[in-house]
Amino acid sequence: MATTSHEVTQLLADWSNGDQLALDQLMRLVEGELRQMAHRYMARQNPGHTLQTTALINEAFIKMVGQQDKHFQNREHFFGVAASAMRHILVDYARSKQYSKRGGGAPVVSLDEALTVSEERAAELVALDDALKELANFDARKAQVVELRFFGGLSVEETAKVLNVSEITVIRDWNFSKSWLHRELSHTQAE
Repeated sequence: MATTSHEVTQLLADWSNGDQLALDQLMRLVEGELRQMAHRYMARQNPGHTLQTTALINEAFIKMVGQQDKHFQNREHFFGVAASAMRHILVDYARSKQYSKRGGGAPVVSLDEALTVSEERAAELVALDDALKELANFDARKAQVVELRFFGGLSVEETAKVLNVSEITVIRDWNFSKSWLHRELSHTQAE
């Protein structure tokens, strides 16, 4: 069952103000949703993948708790940051497996396919991460839209709320970003 925005937002505020009990309550409240998010990431892994769902959740949570600035705006922002943390952990894992940078001849894939992180797809995830970094240099908000929508699983409405923009802006940014990333990933493959 999804947590309510108000409960999570209040616990996030309490935790940001130094209440360690709020952190424990927050973890219990969001654990199921974090598990679902991590499971979506890990379901596409090879069966022999050494990183497990629980480890991904734990690493992401440790990364989030260890941040200097722990001021999350609301539930959507929190889950967006969690998605980003999980993505970075998986990209770091792929990089640690010494897969070639920028795709290294990997076939062109759609944005949806690029999330699949098996040993065969690790280079594609690295290429996608590199392309997202380039997009962020070009337009940080558009990269945030991809992060929140694609990796965080947030709706258009939730993404608009996190970024404090209109829903139509999110839709335009999303459509532009998908095209831009497809072009970048296609260009990378051609090199």
